[in-house]
This record gives sequence, structure tokens and C-alpha cells, in this order.
Amino acid sequence: MRHRLTAEAHAACAEEVAASLVAVHSTDAASVIVAMWARLRDRSATAAEVERAMYDERTLLRLMAMRRTMFVVDREIAPVVHAACSLTVAARERAKLLKFMEENGVGGVRREAWLAKAEASALEALGSRGELTATELAESDARLGAELVLSRGAKYEARVKMASRVLIVLAAEGRVVRARPRGGWTSTQFRWAAMEDWAGAPLAELPAAEAEAALAVRWLQAYGPASADDLRWWTGWTATQTKRALAQDGVVACVLDDGEPGVVLADDVEPVGPVAPWVALLPALDATPMGWKRRDFYLGEHAERLFDVNGNVAPTVWTDGRIVGGWARRKDGEIAFGLLEDIGAEASAAVAAEAAALAPRLGDATLAPRARGYAPLERELLR
Repeated sequence: MRHRLTAEAHAACAEEVAASLVAVHSTDAASVIVAMWARLRDRSATAAEVERAMYDERTLLRLMAMRRTMFVVDREIAPVVHAACSLTVAARERAKLLKFMEENGVGGVRREAWLAKAEASALEALGSRGELTATELAESDARLGAELVLSRGAKYEARVKMASRVLIVLAAEGRVVRARPRGGWTSTQFRWAAMEDWAGAPLAELPAAEAEAALAVRWLQAYGPASADDLRWWTGWTATQTKRALAQDGVVACVLDDGEPGVVLADDVEPVGPVAPWVALLPALDATPMGWKRRDFYLGEHAERLFDVNGNVAPTVWTDGRIVGGWARRKDGEIAFGLLEDIGAEASAAVAAEAAALAPRLGDATLAPRARGYAPLERELLR
């Protein structure tokens, strides 16, 4: 119910979904839309409802945050996520970029000063010209157009422009933001804008410890009771950060169903009552299956069939609070699903109906893996 997956808990708008989940995974642009559809009360809502919130009213922002992953968050929690997670990512990305520059002989001995000028140039271009792509920024200044060779000599060697790496650092620091993409709602080629121009104001600055404590509470409201390891994994924090964030009066110890120690909000110790049966088709990298490190309570024995080798989840079929299968969109537009356990005729029919309803909403959208590999069951369904 807290993840807006039961019929009675479906949300009225995209903002309600984002707030309920704390953050919506956005590494795959298409997954944001499909994740919202699964949780919206209007079962005929199109991508336009999510685009309204993200690009027109801008009540949702796309941030690089927990575990250096892209998320969509609501404006209220954006400063919390930024201070609690994004700034740590930013420091690592800046150090990484300076190392890349050294390896490629870019910037000379005063690399930091050279990089500062490149960043200033990027911000000036965005401020004067508005939304720009990374390619347009690279063409605006010779520094931003400088080439970096990453992992030189390796089979995954890559050549990128300085502009793309500068934008990653500036985004993690909250100074720029991904704006509307080029092309349709599945596109990953984003335009960029200065945060202050896009959002109307810079992100509010919060002390790190205060933001960590606030984020821990928000996460427990949506994902608790859970283990401290779950929170540590989800945020990407150190053990010290996690312990500090949980050391507040509103958080108490508990014992989880598997007998392991956990934490829960002090005003949330009573379990919720039963809900009506429900099914859902969630996209790859959805916030719910990616919400915990320890997943046995909803995943059972299905991990090897539904996750890629790097631990990224493929599209999943859910019923009554657990994963029971997977799905994939074939080239002809059909939504094929595979069940990994017997859920009964009624639930199976409900899954089939959900798949039939999703197919026309997707239209000709491509749902090929982005930033992940195919899961075994997914491959089988696409044959």
C-alpha cells in the first residue's frame, strides 16, 4: 500500500508516487513512466502526466544521488537527498574526473584551475543560451570539447568529451539538472539546464547529518521495518553514516520476520491489516524491487531468473506483495509474461489482463535494457 501498488492506494498524480517511494529509479528513462503508470489511479494516463510534473510544472527533479544512480524525486525532498547523498557522489566524481584529466594530459599541472574555467564556461553557456545538450556544450568551448580516453587499452575503452564529464560533476553538485530529453519519453539524450533557472531557485543547503537523519526517516516510512544494512545499501552510506542517521528518538529496534535485527519508526510498530488481492507489472529497475538489499521476503528463490549479473532487476510480475514472475515487450508490441510459481487461475487472469492493458499504452516505445543486462527469464520471453 505504501508503494501505491494496491488498487485502493493508487495515486492521483505523479508527485504522490514519487513522494511515496522517496525516489523513483531513473537510470532507464522508460522505467520512470512505466513505474508511475503501475501506481496511478487513472489507468489510461499517458506519459504526458509524468512529463507534466517533470518538465512543465517541474515539481519533480531528476538527480544523481544514492549509489551514483539517477533518481526522480519531488521538490520537497530534493535538498535532503542532495545533502545526504549527492554531494558525496559529487566529491568522488570530481576526483575521478581530475584523475582522467591527468591520465590524458588535459589541463596541465593546474588541472583544478583549468577544470574550474571549463565549469564556469558550461554554466555561462547554459545561463545565456538556455537548455543545451552535452554535444552543444562541447562545441561552445574548446575546454569542453577536449577528448578523454577512459580505460585506455581495455576492451571497454571509451572516448568522451570533457563536457559530458563536467556535466556529471555539476549535476551531482546540484548546479545543473537534466531537462527535457530529445525525442520521446524513452530517450536518454537529455538537454541540460542550470538548476537555478530550471527550478526557479538553487537547492536549499542542509547540514549533512541533518539530511541523513531526515532521509532515514523518509526511507523507513516507505520501506520499513528493515535492516540497517538495507538502508546502508540503498543510500550508499558508510556504516558510520548509517548508524548516525538511525540514532534518533523516532527510530527503534525490532526483530524482522526472519529473526534478524531490524529498525522501524517508533510510531510504526503495528503491522497493517490485510488488503484486497492485487497484481502489478513493474518495470526494470523499479524502486520497489530495488528498495532493499535483503530481498528474500518478496523475491523468494527467483533472483537468478530475474536479475542480471550485476544485480539489476528486469521487469517483474507481482501479486499480493511478492514477485511471482517476469515480463518483456516483444517486437510486435505484445507483453509476454512468465510465471515462476502457481498463483491460481484468478490471479493469473488478472496478470494477463494487466499485460493486455499495458501493451497499447507503450505504443511503439522501445524497452531494451539501459544500463543493465538481460535477465534469463527476460531472454526466454523475447525468443
